[in-house]
Amino acid sequence: MGVVVKSSPEWLLPARNLEHLLPSAVALSFRISSAEMDSTSQNNLKRNKSEKKLLRKQIKARNTLMRHEGIECVSYTTQNLVIANGGLGNGVNRHQLLRLVEECGLVEALLMPPNKPYSVVKYGSTEEAKKACDTLNGKEITLEDSDQNVTLYVNFVEKVHWEDIIPISLPPGLMMVEELVSPEEEQKMLESIDWTENEVIQNAQKSLKHRMVKHFGYEFRYDNNNVDKDKPLPGGLPEICSTLLEKCLKQGYIKHKPDQLTINQYEPGQGIPPHIDTHSAFEDEIISLSLGAEIVMDFKHPDGRTVAVMLPQRSLLVMTGESRYLWTHGITPRKFDIVHASERQKVGSVTPDVGDLTLNRRGTRTSFTFRKVRRSPCNCTYPSVCDSQQGRQREESPSFHDSETEASKLEQDYVHKVYEEIATHFSSTRHSPWPKIVEFLRTLPKGSIVADVGCGNGKYLGINKDLYMIGCDRSQNLVDICGEKKFQAFVCDALSVPVRNSSCDACISIAVIHHFSTAERRLVAVRELARLLRPGGKALIYVWAMEQEYNKQKSKYLKEKRASKGKEEEINTDVAWGLFCDQMHDNGSQDSACSDRVLNDSKDKGGNAKQVINSKLPVHTNRTSFHSQDVLVPWHLKGGTNKKGECVKALQLPAGSKELQEFSPVFHRYYHVFCEGELEAACKTLDCIRIQKSYYDQGNWCVVLEKQ
Repeated sequence: MGVVVKSSPEWLLPARNLEHLLPSAVALSFRISSAEMDSTSQNNLKRNKSEKKLLRKQIKARNTLMRHEGIECVSYTTQNLVIANGGLGNGVNRHQLLRLVEECGLVEALLMPPNKPYSVVKYGSTEEAKKACDTLNGKEITLEDSDQNVTLYVNFVEKVHWEDIIPISLPPGLMMVEELVSPEEEQKMLESIDWTENEVIQNAQKSLKHRMVKHFGYEFRYDNNNVDKDKPLPGGLPEICSTLLEKCLKQGYIKHKPDQLTINQYEPGQGIPPHIDTHSAFEDEIISLSLGAEIVMDFKHPDGRTVAVMLPQRSLLVMTGESRYLWTHGITPRKFDIVHASERQKVGSVTPDVGDLTLNRRGTRTSFTFRKVRRSPCNCTYPSVCDSQQGRQREESPSFHDSETEASKLEQDYVHKVYEEIATHFSSTRHSPWPKIVEFLRTLPKGSIVADVGCGNGKYLGINKDLYMIGCDRSQNLVDICGEKKFQAFVCDALSVPVRNSSCDACISIAVIHHFSTAERRLVAVRELARLLRPGGKALIYVWAMEQEYNKQKSKYLKEKRASKGKEEEINTDVAWGLFCDQMHDNGSQDSACSDRVLNDSKDKGGNAKQVINSKLPVHTNRTSFHSQDVLVPWHLKGGTNKKGECVKALQLPAGSKELQEFSPVFHRYYHVFCEGELEAACKTLDCIRIQKSYYDQGNWCVVLEKQ
């Protein structure tokens, strides 16, 4: 049987074959149409990819707003839009954004929260809001006063909430005087400054990395934040300042004629850290004239209140009383300030009114700050921050102690308060977990309940996700940092942990017990760990060692500090909240009976630590061997970082320089460093535990205890 091969009909031929059957003009037309179809298809494909990418970015922005700001976006059309990447925190100013959103319709409100990377706009109708969403979503804009580009991502929100802002008052004793000098006088004063003049001839002049500084009358020394009152600079104050000072005296802005002048020149991006002018150095009134440009200065009260104050060009700032003695003042190093957009308030405090904030590009500002050198001790009503009055109290503290009250006060002043102040900077230096502690946690059975007593920033709370870990610390600010990492932690004293007896499978106490200032209190801290453990439970304790060189090897503390390359993994852990109890443990429990003997036995068995009555505590030199068991260890706070993280970025200044000292306040922490065998001897006073293991680990004495 033969095979019949049939040719394909013409309408089934491929296009390339069909061309041979058509006239040349028709074939050309067909080829063009085919090319157009291919191009259209490719464009559609590209558009689909672009639209999908934009949608992913839009959804990501929506999720980020919900996670970090609590802003819930909706999928249906409303009058309100949230514009991600369109905020003051991105460098977008109100005038630029307002022009964009007004092109799409009537804008009823434009809200721009300070330092946030988003803004919220309310339109007169949903149609206008829909048009704006379609127009602005995915739109790339170039920031004014910058060549940086940002892409906007727009989502709908149901409601826009904002509160009526109550005007913020200036700190007590602070006064602003506008237009104290004329533009002509301003120009003459600026031209009178010779930044190239040799400092040994007439004045002290410094070229700091963060600003230019020049002194007249007396040099302000940054190594001790004071002036040498017996060494006035030749030449006195510039003659050009005489008229200005006479005006200030006549108007009553000052009572004493200044004899010291500091001239600072701030380029955009430069600043000065928060500080209080030394009480013992200068009299009450301090005045500062702003020339060349306006700027925002930040004032902060010890209780955390902050006031941003606009200093207009040619204005005079007068600080007296509380604003001079108690509030810190400083200038954050940045190129833009957040200010009021309207003309209604161009001087005084900057109120955080989200409906009237914008960015203001800084110019070069020169300040003339006048002071009167103090010739007698300061007797102000703020002794907590007065160096004159603190100096008179040094005979009383810090020293060793002969009572429980004095011991508690020493720890309050030189442990608790210090960690509250340095919490943010301290946390930034605590990244890498110590290997043997990690090993201890990872060998615990799955599901174990573990208490980290003195958890700090929580770097061990997420090591083993198979454990139920809970942390506690005396520092509220460190506990807050744990909360930011989604760890469970609470504030308490390590001598009294509000957790039920025998409720933990394991406990760790890392670098905590050496902060207690008597042998009795250190033993109570160990006793408290034992109380928390169930029978058979284990506790790991680390304390700083007196011996920083052991078995002929130096500890890491004595070696050069290396930057940590590891990054701590943050793991969200669940906690059995049933561990908490409302009352302290029952004094009749076995644990209490076991621990009641601690105080009675401590004098005989408390280890090698010796208590010296009324002896001053030595200040330890960092990175050196210890010469005393009870010491104050300095902590240099970098870059003016404060306890809440509202910080000035640390500048790269040479170690030991005067400039670095200005940016690095020094706090002192109390430590009792343990001698070899001292920790074991203390633990042996507790009959309810046994020492399972003891060892030395990089400058620390360590024990693993087991509850009997």
